[in-house]
Amino acid sequence: MKVIVNIQLKQGVLDPQGKAVHHALSSLSFDEVKSVRIGKQIVLNVDGNDKEEVKKRVKMMSEELLANTVIEDFEIIVGDND
Repeated sequence: MKVIVNIQLKQGVLDPQGKAVHHALSSLSFDEVKSVRIGKQIVLNVDGNDKEEVKKRVKMMSEELLANTVIEDFEIIVGDND
């Protein structure tokens, strides 16, 4: 089963990488961009047929290893069996 974990900094946490990208976009005349936040995406291929159980396990993985829950939020998207 394909599972996607999207991780991004919590609101209020400074994002220097996002700020650098925003500055670069502005210098390239992409002035319509008001702000940039950089995150990461982790794609897992997980054994299992029960979507709720897989989501529960990936939530545990995210809280224990994949995300720094002090400064990051995460979202889990469970797909169909591949």
